[in-house]
Amino acid sequence: MNTKLKLLILILLISILSLFSNSFAQNDKLSLTKPSSATVQNFAGDKQSEVVNSYLEKPIRVQVLDENFQPKEGVKVFFDVLSTPKKAKNAHIEPNVVLTDKEGYAISQITLGSKSGEYLFSAKIVNNSLSNNLLIFSSEARKSNWVFLLVMGLFGGLGLFLFGMEMMSDGMKKSAGDQMRTILRKLTHNRLMAMFIGTIVTMVIQSSSATTVMLVSFVQAQLMTFTQTLGIILGADIGTTITGQIVALKLTDYALLIVAVGFAFTFMGKSDKLKNIGETVLGFGLLFFGMDIMSHSMYPLRTYQPFIDLLLVLENPLLGIFVGAVFTALIQSSSAFTGIVIVLATQGLLTLEASIPMLFGSNIGTCATAFLAGIGASREAKKVAYAHILFKFVGVFIFVWFIPQLAELVRWVSPQGNEELTGMALLAEVVPRQTANAHTIFNVIMAFLFLPFINQFAKIITKFFPDVEEPKELEIVTWHIDYAIIETPTMALELAREEVSRMFKIVSRMLNATLHPFVSEEIIDDEIHTNLSLLEGIRLREQKTNYLNEKLTDYLLKISREKIQDSQAVEVFVTLSIVKDLERIGDIVFNNILPLVDKKNKTGKDFSEEGKEELASYHKKVMKQVNRCTKAFTTLDLNKARKILIKGSKYNDLEAIYRLKHFERIYEEVAESIATDEVHLELIDYFKQVNVHLENIAKSILVEINNEVEE
Repeated sequence: MNTKLKLLILILLISILSLFSNSFAQNDKLSLTKPSSATVQNFAGDKQSEVVNSYLEKPIRVQVLDENFQPKEGVKVFFDVLSTPKKAKNAHIEPNVVLTDKEGYAISQITLGSKSGEYLFSAKIVNNSLSNNLLIFSSEARKSNWVFLLVMGLFGGLGLFLFGMEMMSDGMKKSAGDQMRTILRKLTHNRLMAMFIGTIVTMVIQSSSATTVMLVSFVQAQLMTFTQTLGIILGADIGTTITGQIVALKLTDYALLIVAVGFAFTFMGKSDKLKNIGETVLGFGLLFFGMDIMSHSMYPLRTYQPFIDLLLVLENPLLGIFVGAVFTALIQSSSAFTGIVIVLATQGLLTLEASIPMLFGSNIGTCATAFLAGIGASREAKKVAYAHILFKFVGVFIFVWFIPQLAELVRWVSPQGNEELTGMALLAEVVPRQTANAHTIFNVIMAFLFLPFINQFAKIITKFFPDVEEPKELEIVTWHIDYAIIETPTMALELAREEVSRMFKIVSRMLNATLHPFVSEEIIDDEIHTNLSLLEGIRLREQKTNYLNEKLTDYLLKISREKIQDSQAVEVFVTLSIVKDLERIGDIVFNNILPLVDKKNKTGKDFSEEGKEELASYHKKVMKQVNRCTKAFTTLDLNKARKILIKGSKYNDLEAIYRLKHFERIYEEVAESIATDEVHLELIDYFKQVNVHLENIAKSILVEINNEVEE
């Protein structure tokens, strides 16, 4: 090789090294970034979502900056497909190599592949070991029918969620059983105690609306006063937040395990108690399983920009309140709507400021059920429904001005989350618990804020619905039973018992009046406070007993078709038997004893003095039996029920003794006894029949008492 050639090669090598040196110098200390814009959302194009085999709406965009953070022009940026879902085809990015423009931007367009899932793309610059030289972009490919799948998953999950909540509520109601009745019987005028009771009852039945409907029924049934209910309503608002706290526990990963445990208890438990616990646990698991389905169904919405924009709009308090109110009114459960809000929060789709107005709206929406319960109810019951509405509206009106302060308080008392997380990941971590806490804090503050002013609220409501004397004595209506509460068998049975107690009183007054036409002139019935004659009063009460027999039978049979425990089934059929016996006593009085008045009058004779005394004595003993039955039924008094059977046997023997004495007077040719022979014997026999039915009632009461003891 000659000298000239060697020199030429040397010059060429120096030139090449110079070029590489310039290249290294050019690229040294450059950084690759994802640019942002104040006017364009997601300017870099990261985390987009589209259906499979589609172009992304926005290209991905990177920016190259020099060491002074100024745009660098003419730098090569290499784009590539980093990963795709398994078996995905046709995913690509074009162009693969782009030179940056004057603003340092390099832009490339992504086409998603044939399979749904996450696609990763990379952008890099080479020979740049001193600074950032690699960026990763993720995109979500949705199935072409993703909207259908989302709606199906959302409503299917919601169905499971509501079914689980209903099952959990049923299990808790059955487990609580008669304890709930005991709690309500011990209601006092103590406001704090009433609020505590309202909280406990609503925790069990999982719905403040249902509690309010119950209160409407109890006031209608005269089991409690309107003022008594106000503290319970405030407690109910606290109790309904417990569901949100449960939902926010994030137990979705263990949902199927909880379902399995609940199933085992429900279907393999030997006692009702174990089965009821199992039903509660099973409902608990189904609730979380429904949440898990909803959560997975909503996952595509994390990258669906129109939906994200919609949720951002919900940070407007008025719009958020409106959406919460309408949705809650439709599904008639603030607990269920709170669960949906928490599910959205678990996807990082909601900020706390957006969830709080929707929770306020759910508090208003839940008033719809109470409003409907008040329609057609008594004036006093209407007060309960509208007190519930007033509390909710006033509470929301006060707190809507302090949403930022409430949010700060909630953040302060809630877990802070992982400090390394940002954006949606951080929201998904902290907002579900914050949402549940916001719901609880709002209702607790509202309850304690309003509790001292219960009397003032009662006066405001009473101004709109002033007390009016409504005479009920002549109306043939039920006073206590309410079909709106029949889905809560424990409470429905309590109302049925109150109506049966009323039937006892009607039959007692009816039977008490039967002796007077036989031993004295016609008198006025003071019990009815009208000018009705005694006989007309008996006729009216017989119509009432027939009516109550019909209504109570229908009501009790409807209760029996609900999900009730074995002990409640026994109570239903025992009560049905008692109602039938009371109705038969009424029939005996009206159909058998009452016609004897005319029959006696036609004889033109009165009973002998001895005969009158015997009839009066026997009638008095039967009335004592009625009183014993009434007390034994209302208090489930074992001793009184047994005493009825003991006395009943003696009174049956006494009837035979009085019959013999009557025959002795006939033998002695006492004129009055001979003339009234048939009437006298029939009357005392009908009193004996009444006594037999009272014995039957005592036997039924003993069955119920023994059933309770076994439980």
